[in-house]
Amino acid sequence: MNIGYTKPAAKENTKPQEFKLHTGQRAVKRAMFNYSVATKFYLLEIQKKQVEKVQKMIEDEEIRCLRKEMVPKAQLMPFFDRPFFPQRSNRPLTIPREPSFRTVNSKCWSCISENELYYFHHAHAWNPIK
Repeated sequence: MNIGYTKPAAKENTKPQEFKLHTGQRAVKRAMFNYSVATKFYLLEIQKKQVEKVQKMIEDEEIRCLRKEMVPKAQLMPFFDRPFFPQRSNRPLTIPREPSFRTVNSKCWSCISENELYYFHHAHAWNPIK
């Protein structure tokens, strides 16, 4: 037997403490957030419809005004008491000129060598360089 040894006292059974989850609070906050987002979208949609309605009314009014202006009207009657007498123009007459139909050295295109054709196209000369 052990004389100096004492048995430790048995611990009491621990009781679980009450704890509170924040899921309820978070659910309420989330519902409020979803509601605010939904109302914001709803108000934006209403505002958008109002703007479209106003634009439609403005366009209809513009179309109505344009149609009013486009009514065909008769031309004014000429003044028969002051008849029109044509007068001769002060501009000088146009002097006609003969068109120039020059050919390259009076040769046909099949007779021109490649070298002459090259100078004709690239030097912009009417007469080929020999």
